[in-house]
Amino acid sequence: MIKKFATPVRKFMHGALRSLFNVLPTKKRHAVYRNFVDCDPSPTDRLELKIADTREELEACFKLLHDAYVASGFMKRDPSGMRVTIYHALPTTTTLCAKYDGQVVGTLSLIRESVLGFPLQRIFDLTELREKKGKIAEVSALAIHPRFRRTGGSILFPLMKFMYEYCRTFFDTRHLVIAVNPAHIEMYESLLFFQRLTQNIVENYDFVNGAPAVGAALDLTTAPEIFRKHYGSKPPKRNLYAFFTQVKLANIRLPSRRFYTTNDPVLTPELLDYFFNERTQVFSQLTPRKKSLLHTIYDLPAYREVLPPIVESKHDPIEGLRHRRFSVRCPAQLVFKEHNSEKKIHLEVIQLSRYGFLAHALDNVPMNHWGEMTIQLGPAEISRVQVRVSRQAEAGLIAFNLGEPDLVWRKFVNALYGGSTQSDLENATQFMHDQ
Repeated sequence: MIKKFATPVRKFMHGALRSLFNVLPTKKRHAVYRNFVDCDPSPTDRLELKIADTREELEACFKLLHDAYVASGFMKRDPSGMRVTIYHALPTTTTLCAKYDGQVVGTLSLIRESVLGFPLQRIFDLTELREKKGKIAEVSALAIHPRFRRTGGSILFPLMKFMYEYCRTFFDTRHLVIAVNPAHIEMYESLLFFQRLTQNIVENYDFVNGAPAVGAALDLTTAPEIFRKHYGSKPPKRNLYAFFTQVKLANIRLPSRRFYTTNDPVLTPELLDYFFNERTQVFSQLTPRKKSLLHTIYDLPAYREVLPPIVESKHDPIEGLRHRRFSVRCPAQLVFKEHNSEKKIHLEVIQLSRYGFLAHALDNVPMNHWGEMTIQLGPAEISRVQVRVSRQAEAGLIAFNLGEPDLVWRKFVNALYGGSTQSDLENATQFMHDQ
């Protein structure tokens, strides 16, 4: 008899406590949330955090995401048993995964800006955020295996730390944006200090089956100080400041990059065909414009056979997008003559094409001057090129034209144009010092 009434009583008490908790002022409620943080600075070595880069890992991530979204009402069950979107097909999207004893138990995707924009741009305006400058990435497709959802963040927090380190170190990201269900927004606000893009709740977000959504953003340049203020004095398992900024997790496998590119694309033509043609109908259901945009992204012969066919137009509305540009983070130094003296300026090259590049400059750079640029393309790869300062693109961002590039530069850029995955780049440039 006691057992018969135990479950209803527990549910009643839980509901009553939640109602009382919700009455608290927002600041106090958020402070209470932070006291329940459980971030183990030494998780078990049975946990591994990495980029999902195999068919098996990607499929496990997509299945985990599908089951979580179906259970939450964010999508209808798909015959494939996976949640796969057009954004997963982009080289500017990276899927992170957490594996426990070799099984995928957590996943999230980081979506950088591309010609397709961001999913949340359908309903949220990012104009104000763009005015603050810096690259934006959308955190999407978060899912944790059911058996780890009540373990005090044993998977969630290491996955979040992996995301944080990857964004700060490799992904060239300043702003993280999210679109989440209103029931979950307080976790992001209280624990990670995301700020809402608007106070309004969007009642119908078609990207998640018409569920309501709240948009929010986090500035990664100011986040460490905010974390220090609220977590700095807490014990290790409650200290998200130390966890994110100081703790080194041996569980994290950051990508091994020979070159300072900022993307880690993994989708070969075979993988694209498998996930977007064979197992799902994502490609076939795209609009004509999105099909055309996809061809500008994967404009290599090996990919054309698996991409959805398009009807070419004499007046191609996306012709201007065919000039490919690549995102990088390469430290550089410019040396030029000024008033009979030599001047040196430190820069960071952030984007390049076949004909030039953009760089952040720490000092004023005179226009239309020629000089020699030394660019660190990778830990052991240095290019020296003659450049001309052509224009100031925006505050602190300078456009350069190339003179005669050296062999290292030519092979590096040709490799970027000739491949679409990180392994393509590695293979194409392994003999780049050969004469």
